[in-house]
Amino acid sequence: MNDTIELRGIRAFGHHGADPGEKVVAQPFDIDVTLELDLSAARKSDALADTLDYSKLHAAIVRIVSGRSYDLIERLGADVLDAMLADPRVQRASVRIAKPALLAGATPAVTLHAARA
Repeated sequence: MNDTIELRGIRAFGHHGADPGEKVVAQPFDIDVTLELDLSAARKSDALADTLDYSKLHAAIVRIVSGRSYDLIERLGADVLDAMLADPRVQRASVRIAKPALLAGATPAVTLHAARA
């Protein structure tokens, strides 16, 4: 059984959307990620090298959101998943991306999942 690391409430700004108007001004995206991996070494060692560095993961996600423009948050989410699975210790990952400023009274979001083959 794998352990989990979660990062909740990441706020990043990007130019994403199928409507060209959505790409003019950066808009907020709220992101939650969950990673499944074996943390038994970290539990014993208390060493950062034996776990996933949350600050590096956070920086990578913000860089992906702000660094390129996507039409779909599904495609943005795929790149976030790829970044999480780049660490060979991660066996499964999920990402939830929400666009809180898009619709009056509603927040569209997608949740994507991936697993190591």
